[in-house]
Amino acid sequence: MQEPLAVGMASHEAEELFDNWEANRWPPILTVDQAAELLSVAKSTLYEWHSRGRLKGCCRRRGKHLRFLRDRLIQAFFFGKD
Repeated sequence: MQEPLAVGMASHEAEELFDNWEANRWPPILTVDQAAELLSVAKSTLYEWHSRGRLKGCCRRRGKHLRFLRDRLIQAFFFGKD
């Protein structure tokens, strides 16, 4: 059974909505600026979530730069632990 969202939407419905609406706008690998814009949060929030381990599996550090895997980031944002 699909886990429902707080707004009454199943996870597969959220994925389909994103696939149909924004997938072409956002590259599969995002910079911090792009990820912050996509989720409508501050860059500092992303850095804080990363340091607290809330974004495990959806971001990688390459040298000084943090990169996010778009689809995993969305999953972590909507369906991850609070």
